[in-house]
Amino acid sequence: MNRLSMWRTEPPVARIRTQLSLPLRFGDGYSTVARVFTFDGLVDGREHVALGLGDRAGAAADSRRTPLVRPHSECLTGDVLGSQRCDCGAQLRESVARIADAGGFLLYLRQEGRDIGLYAKLDAYALQDEGLDTYDANRALGFAADGRDYTAAAQMLRALGVSRLDLLSNNPDKASQLERLGLDVASRVPTGVHLTDSNARYLATKAGRGAHRLALPAQPR
Repeated sequence: MNRLSMWRTEPPVARIRTQLSLPLRFGDGYSTVARVFTFDGLVDGREHVALGLGDRAGAAADSRRTPLVRPHSECLTGDVLGSQRCDCGAQLRESVARIADAGGFLLYLRQEGRDIGLYAKLDAYALQDEGLDTYDANRALGFAADGRDYTAAAQMLRALGVSRLDLLSNNPDKASQLERLGLDVASRVPTGVHLTDSNARYLATKAGRGAHRLALPAQPR
């Protein structure tokens, strides 16, 4: 059963387990400081973390401003290895910088491959090499096209004292799930379009089939 169906509004309470300051530096030289939070009581039992950035990076955060929040699904291939088959690594780098400027949180969610896991994601890549798109490849392996559940993300935000947020995402499902779980999404802020020759089909599929807000160049007919 999808956990989202179990809680029609607010999920159970989670609590901050640990928090600490962590200096960050990306491959292009960009650096900032984050406050890293871990949690107890997350419904899926996974080790998700939140990064407080900008005015949320200190031990005593200013909570008067609406935070900019990005729920970012883990992507080893993109975030760590720099894969060009997706836009995840570029979105992570962009999001950290934008949230550091605006003040808010990046939720790093352990949902590799839209929650099918690393090995299955690589299996899906192999099917994409044979012609399937990213959604049909997941389905061919017996998974949902996108099985991600943001109940734990809502729990994390509540534990951080966030009930109203500006959502940094192109994905309408993130907004609808968080709102269904009792959070007030004050605005939806799109990320940039990180288009490469290797991810053009992937991004077009997200825009066409997943209704992601991506201003892609027109494809030649």
